[in-house]
Amino acid sequence: MKFNLKKNLIIISITQLVIVMISFISHHNITLNSYIDISFFVTAGYILLSLLLFTIHSGFYDVMSKSFNHVLSRREEKRRFEDIPGLSELITINEKPLLLHGLITGLLMGAALIAYYA
Repeated sequence: MKFNLKKNLIIISITQLVIVMISFISHHNITLNSYIDISFFVTAGYILLSLLLFTIHSGFYDVMSKSFNHVLSRREEKRRFEDIPGLSELITINEKPLLLHGLITGLLMGAALIAYYA
């Protein structure tokens, strides 16, 4: 995976814009407190999604997904258990960019917290 600075800056900028828009829509104004509230949830979403993808890629859910696929498949097209692809083979989304965007959003939230309490 290549590190694409321009692409990451665009995504981080869009994330910050969405946080400001949600803050304006939900609180009817933009304050530091509302920015911190919304960015906490966005940061948590990014980091939890990246951790879920990391767990899936580790193969933790492979046996369970293969078992469900094997049991719920029609009788005419029964496959051998070994031929069924695992969940880690089916989901190919890279979790590292999500973790990066979550950490950067969290750092910006931390800077806003320092500014709020200073």
